This record gives sequence, structure tokens and C-alpha cells, in this order.
Amino acid sequence: MCFTAPWLLASQRDAGYPGGMKDKPSGKKPGARKFGEAHDHHHAKRRRQRRDEAIAKRKAVKPESAPLFIYGIHTVRHALENAKRKKISLFATRNALARLEIDTLNLQGLQVEETDPRSLDRMVGSDAVHQGAVLEVEPLVPRRLEELNDADLVLVLDQVTDPHNVGAILRSAIAFDAAAVITTARHSPSESGVLAKAASGALDMIDMIQVRNLGDCLTELKALGFQIIGLDSEGAAEFEITADAGKVALVLGSEGKGLRQKTRGLCDTLMRLDMPGRIKSLNVSNAAAISLYIVRQRLDRLDR
Repeated sequence: MCFTAPWLLASQRDAGYPGGMKDKPSGKKPGARKFGEAHDHHHAKRRRQRRDEAIAKRKAVKPESAPLFIYGIHTVRHALENAKRKKISLFATRNALARLEIDTLNLQGLQVEETDPRSLDRMVGSDAVHQGAVLEVEPLVPRRLEELNDADLVLVLDQVTDPHNVGAILRSAIAFDAAAVITTARHSPSESGVLAKAASGALDMIDMIQVRNLGDCLTELKALGFQIIGLDSEGAAEFEITADAGKVALVLGSEGKGLRQKTRGLCDTLMRLDMPGRIKSLNVSNAAAISLYIVRQRLDRLDR
């Protein structure tokens, strides 16, 4: 709010007499505001340019460009035997090379370097149980969902985050002859040394498929003829596999939260595991093994 001297007549104030509004100094040089606006506009433009350059640089760096090291005797051995796996370099101690029996494998183009345990510690971390063997590889290229048409059992994980649990689940999936393990692209572990070690070779024996939208994935699996069965505490103790399907996609939720509401709504059937003992809940990897056993038994009965 502006105040003028009360003793000035209105005509004097309007005419611009000393003390009037028209004579009040602005404190700014002519053109100063325009210069300031241009200056701010220039800096805003530079900030946007730097932001766009940073985004473009992040997009240019693909996650798979980073080296992937998997380790452990069983893990490395199965990766070496996997014809679909692109192997780059093998680093191993003399003892580990003998245990891997690489002479029996076709390893053309693979660089093999004999080294010591300390060098391997520096490569994968001192906490990694590498057993003297580290293999540099490229991530596996999984099958597409439509290629699962001939499968009768797949396992779907709804945001299971712990790589140790996922590794154990991969082993159970192979044991009960599941064709693939499907996970979400977010809130689930990607292929890594920790996951591969926990799977103890299973990562190279089964397809692990990551999808961006689990709802779309379940809808597509339904279109392929799969019955979607979710493991949930609110499910029925007894359930039936529809004879006309003969194909099951078993869905397990995350540790603690279980199935998300949207995922639960897309399931055709919900099943639960009743525990007779005092402990009523199981680790997700243990629950996966038991539910895979039950579903596999039901599927085998349909084939008889």
C-alpha cells in the first residue's frame, strides 16, 4: 500500500509535484527489469538443458552394460553348461578349476584366468562365498510369455523382493518341473551374483521372466489357457484344478504383505496352506515348495 503526503492537493499529486506519485523514484534504472527477466530466462534455459543432458546420459547407459559376475562352484558349472548363456571370462583358483572339470566342456572363446582367492574377494566382495570360482557373463534372454503355451505349470511372484528367497524358489520350481518363474520388473531382484548363488545353478536351468505389468501378464496367461491360482490366507483349503485347463499359473505374494488386492482379484481360485503346528505362517520360499508340490500332484492326476 502506498501513502502520499496528506498536505498535498489531489491536483498537485496528479500533476506530479514533488512528493506526488508520478515523481516517486522507482529505484530501478530504465530497462533493468527487462535485463533481469532475460537473465533469469537464460539460467532457466541452461538448467533445463543440463537436466535434459543428464536424462539422456542415464538413458544411454543400459543396465546390462555393467559386468555381471556370478560365483560358486555349482552356479558357475551350470552357467558354463548353459548353451544359451554368453560367457565372457572365467576367474578361478587352481583347485576350483579342477572341481569345475572345464576340460569336459566346450568353452571356445572363453577367457580363463587362474587367480587367487584374494583377487576374487576384490572382484565380488569379501562376503561372497565364491568357492574360488567367478564367471563374468551377460544376462540371460528369457522366453516371451506366448512361448509358454506348451507348459502346464508356471510360477508367478507378486513383488517378492529378497534374492535369497527368489533363488530358493527357482530351485523348487525346477524340482517340480515348472516351465518358468515370472516376476515383476519393479520390486523384485534382477539377475545378480547373489541371486545366482542362492539359486545354486537353477538360474541357468529355468526361465526367469520379468514383466512390467503383472495384471496384463495374468490376463495373457489366462488367454493361453492357464488357470490362475493364488496362494492366500483367505483361500480355500480344498481347491480343484479345472480339467479343461490342465495348466496352472501359481501366484505367490510378497513376504509379509502377500498378494496385492488387484492380483488377488485376477486369480481364478485362491488356495491356502493349513499348518497343523503352532506356527501358522511360512517363509515364501517354503510356501512355494509346498504349494508347487500340491499343484504338481493335482496336475499329474489329470494326466492319468
